[in-house]
Amino acid sequence: MSNVESLQQYKGLSVGDNLPELIQAVDQNMIDAYADASGDINPLHIDPEFAKTTFFGRTIAHGLLTLAFVSRVLSQWNWNGWAYGGELNVAFLGPVYPGDTVRVSGEIESIEHRDDGVYACCQLVCHCAEKAVVKGYAICKI
Repeated sequence: MSNVESLQQYKGLSVGDNLPELIQAVDQNMIDAYADASGDINPLHIDPEFAKTTFFGRTIAHGLLTLAFVSRVLSQWNWNGWAYGGELNVAFLGPVYPGDTVRVSGEIESIEHRDDGVYACCQLVCHCAEKAVVKGYAICKI
């Protein structure tokens, strides 16, 4: 059984602290470049004529492109803790369209001492305008 002790502060970090915010414009060129780099050439992402026939009515960004913005925030905040064993649990709540601006924000929700170190659980959300499109949390060793 794991020993978990809740902390309010650790190494200058406190419950309630905000992670750095990222604001990122998304356009079709970015989506196309991501499709090329990832190999995910689903026409929903890259073919406007096909995308018009779908539920969305136009192309949408790859979900993993949106998660790359989340990863950028976590890397900027705590690169070692994120790159070497960070955990991510999110839900996709809506699409990101070309022309949208994504705002990624986060907050330390808890700090826990576990058998193998101290971890921060961070609540994360990605917004396009006022609508949340991705929501969840990340856990990083600190």
